Amino acid sequence: MRGHFFTILAAFALLTTPAQADGERAGVFDYYVMALSWSPNWCATEGDAKGSKQCDSRHDYGWTLHGLWPQFHQGWPSYCRTTETPPTRRQTSKMGDIMGTSGLAWHQWKKHGTCTGLSARSYYDLSRTAYQSITRPEIFRRLDKPVKLPASVVEEAFLKANPQLSRDSLTITCRDGFIQEARVCLSRDLTPVPCGRDTIRDCALKDAVFEPVR
Repeated sequence: MRGHFFTILAAFALLTTPAQADGERAGVFDYYVMALSWSPNWCATEGDAKGSKQCDSRHDYGWTLHGLWPQFHQGWPSYCRTTETPPTRRQTSKMGDIMGTSGLAWHQWKKHGTCTGLSARSYYDLSRTAYQSITRPEIFRRLDKPVKLPASVVEEAFLKANPQLSRDSLTITCRDGFIQEARVCLSRDLTPVPCGRDTIRDCALKDAVFEPVR
């Protein structure tokens, strides 16, 4: 009886855990998630410790493009089988202005871009178009010191700056007490669409840390 109980419990866990599929066929997905990361927060929680060039004081990154991710209505593909040629160093380097580093651009292609069915050049072009389609609220660049705020304030700022977005096509995430990302769900032609249930994970913090641009 005890063994039967644990079998049922394991099956339930599989049903309630978002499915990630490695090695899926390229081009098979339902919509995109575009993740915009607040660079000062990333640097405070991870980047400084890694010695990332993105966090160098000569830069003034705000909302950077973390990635454009193919998504299923439940779960997501990654590291897909593709016949497309990997990006060149020049191609990844050119993405550094919106992604922070060429290394991130390479990683995003390898993990997510391969699942789009696009060439590396087309994937980066689409990623840039998606990034430029969303207005990043300027108010956050005006901060001159760290503040604590409700994550809902960040969501409201994005909705106000982007009337085409709705609450179900945008989610704000947190990590280690910091605002982490604004994630926007987009169709294949980059029109806002409702996010899947495993994508909508709004941060509920009322006092999330928000670092200023250095």
